[in-house]
Amino acid sequence: MSKRLIVPVAVASALLGGFLAAAAVALLHVGEHTTTKTVVQQAPLAAQADGRVRTGGAMTARDLYKRDSPGVVFVRADVVQQAQPSPFDFGMPQTQQGTATGSGFVIDKAGNILTNAHVVDGAVKVTVQLADKQVVDAKVVGKDVSSDLALLRIDPDGLNLRPLELGSAKDVQVGDPVIAIGNPFGLDRTLTTGVVSALQRRISAPDGQGISNVIQTDAAINPGNSGGPLIDAAGRVIGINSQIETGGSGNGSIGIGFAVPIDTAKQILPQLKQDGTVHRAYLGVSSLTIDGSLSALGLPTKTGVLVQTVQAGSPAAKAGLHAGGQSAEIGGTELVLGGDIIEAVDGKPVTSSDDLSALISGHKPGDEVKLGIVRGGKRQTLTTKLASRPAATEVG
Repeated sequence: MSKRLIVPVAVASALLGGFLAAAAVALLHVGEHTTTKTVVQQAPLAAQADGRVRTGGAMTARDLYKRDSPGVVFVRADVVQQAQPSPFDFGMPQTQQGTATGSGFVIDKAGNILTNAHVVDGAVKVTVQLADKQVVDAKVVGKDVSSDLALLRIDPDGLNLRPLELGSAKDVQVGDPVIAIGNPFGLDRTLTTGVVSALQRRISAPDGQGISNVIQTDAAINPGNSGGPLIDAAGRVIGINSQIETGGSGNGSIGIGFAVPIDTAKQILPQLKQDGTVHRAYLGVSSLTIDGSLSALGLPTKTGVLVQTVQAGSPAAKAGLHAGGQSAEIGGTELVLGGDIIEAVDGKPVTSSDDLSALISGHKPGDEVKLGIVRGGKRQTLTTKLASRPAATEVG
């Protein structure tokens, strides 16, 4: 059986010692002398019901490419990573250098550009190539690893910037036509077409946090497409292309790509512009979804999440949440029994660990929340004040 593998879609090339930058899990080399070309597949796309596409008919892929491709950029990042320790280093710290390449798109005339955080991870210098082939320096204004998004900025003076219109993924339906524009394998200005294959997917960010409400598409996405736009039939950005499913057969597209919804980016952009980071609320628990697979345990409720661990000093600990102490194994999954069951946050039902994470993430640090729990078969409510999520934590 082939091994499933979901990878970020940036490309890294080595500069020293065959090192591949950690920003690119897809281990594909693209040399500096790769021949570039534009690939355009013309296909009709259905018009939107709001009539904003074009008087007299739907826009084709060619129409959309002509309109939106000038706003898509080629991102190159010179990265420095800490090398793995070697017995031959004699205790001296070692670093290695490489180049990560990906895509991005202009969002305003001020020179702000959206891309993926993993494209510029560890970057000491970032440049972007515009549609007219100009290469300009870019500053990393802000980065949010938990949503795999980064904001770059270039000096707009003397540049003919063509910002893309930001739409919303809230009304997107399975089957809606989409296009992706980016730089797969270093082939700049490449367009691919497809449809929305599924909604409400969940993928893992570089720091292990879950990214919710992700769009799945069959538009071909490959290493180098990272950070590029997923665009609807009206020419509006509905997502940022971020990861692909490889099926374990390699690093190329097999028709399953994932895009972070543009709504997530719009929500965090003000914080990235102001603070360079995103401050997220933190409860301090890890949990296990209660479903039919746990029916043999005889838990007092059929829904909710079973608390597995509580971080010392966290809001969960201060609220008095309890983790269990008895280890068990169900269907090959190790779990801890005897802990509290969280059923609700501020009266909103919690039916899975994803629900709990989403409800907590919807708050700001300092917000007070009420947790509806079941302990010893009895329901009660605990109140706590949320804190800021520690860096690289794997609990909600």
